[in-house]
Order: sequence, then structure tokens, then C-alpha cells
Amino acid sequence: MDFLMSGLAACGACVFTNPLEVVKTRMQLQGELQAPGTYRRHYRNVFHAFFTIGKVDGLAALQKGLAPALLYQFLMNGIRLGTYGLAEARGYLHSADGTLNPVRSAAAGALAGVMGAYLGSPIYMVKTHLQAQAASEIAVGHQYKHQIFPAQSWKVALAAAMVSGIAVVLAMTPFDVASTRLYNQPTDAQGKGLMYRGILDALLQTARTEGILGMYKGIGASYFRLGPHTILSLFFWDQLRFFYHTYAK
Repeated sequence: MDFLMSGLAACGACVFTNPLEVVKTRMQLQGELQAPGTYRRHYRNVFHAFFTIGKVDGLAALQKGLAPALLYQFLMNGIRLGTYGLAEARGYLHSADGTLNPVRSAAAGALAGVMGAYLGSPIYMVKTHLQAQAASEIAVGHQYKHQIFPAQSWKVALAAAMVSGIAVVLAMTPFDVASTRLYNQPTDAQGKGLMYRGILDALLQTARTEGILGMYKGIGASYFRLGPHTILSLFFWDQLRFFYHTYAK
């Protein structure tokens, strides 16, 4: 559960921070092994880089490499935080008297970090190649011509649906938990709930008593239920639209 929770949390954050990764990658490759003043600066600063990429490559380019970035974050942070959480839960980080041992804690954190970085490194390389891809007028660094899926491939819809499944689960699980508890709460003779006044009250009570993680109880089961449903729904929807526009004309 620690592995799954930490991996999904990192994926949720990655959706919002990936545009900054694209900008960072481009700026770090700009002027590679060239003396200052001898090359054209396509990206003058972070804000100018955002504007330039959006204008020349299109807004969608700010999310280049999102698929490998999500996989990288899930593996790296899932392994790193999940391993550390497992070590903490098993009591490996505490001394005989029950106090937290700084040396053991640092060693466990370092080991978990090395494992996550080692396993995530190949995916990070693919992410970097994709994020560096740009139109010729603003290209920096070596331009790999990777293409994950052919144009109009059913795999594009499938990959997009898998990513959207993660976003849906992260956004909907707290409301799913609240609705489950509302339906399951005891009632009085008039059928009025005895524990919660409504969905907002259920959310607030859960967060106050069980913490934020309490609102994500059952998230693993939710993804394995909702994930395939979302993936298959969007996949079939995309394919049906394709066949309609292809053969209905």
C-alpha cells in the first residue's frame, strides 16, 4: 500500500510539474559545450521558455514525455517512499528503546533512493529524449526522433486512457469513500443518517479523524476497478469514432 500510495501521489504531482521538466530540459541543453555568446539563446528564462515552446511547438508540447515521466515517478517514488515506509513499519528504523535511530533512518533512506534511481534511470533517459524534441527553429541538444506510437494508432488512445485513469482515481476516491459511508451509515426511524449530515460533512469528519490518507482508503481497489473501466471506455469510444468517420462518409 505504501508503494501504491506514494507512486500514485507522485504521478498526480507529475501531471502539474511536467511542463517545468520540459522547460528545464530545454534550458539545460541550450548551448551545450559552446562558449557563452557563441550560440543563439532560444530560451532566455523560464517564462520566455514557456511562451516560446507554446508558441512554436504548441501547448501540447509542454506535456511532452508525460507517459515515461509518470512511469518514472511511479517507480522511483513508489520504490523510494514505499521501501522507507516498509522499513519504518517493520521497526527497522528504531533502536531497542523505541526511539528513531538517525543512522538507520539515513541508511534506509539512502538505500531506498539508490534503488529507485537505479530502476528509474532508463525511463528518465527516454523522458529526456522526448522532452528535448522540438521544432528546428528552437531545437537544442541532440534531437532523437523517437515516436512511441504511430499516428492514429489505437495505442495512443490506450495510453491516454491509462493516464486519465490515474487522474480520475486521485480526484474521485475521496468522494467515493464519502458516498460509501453515507450509504452504509445507520439511520433513525425517519431514515435520517446518524453519523453524517451530507457528503461535505462526511468528507470533513473523515479528514479530521483519519487524516488525508483516510479519504483515500481503498484507492488500490478503486484503480483496479475504475482504471480498466476508464481505459476500456475511452479506448472503445475513440475506436468507434474512428470507424464512424472512416466508413460513414
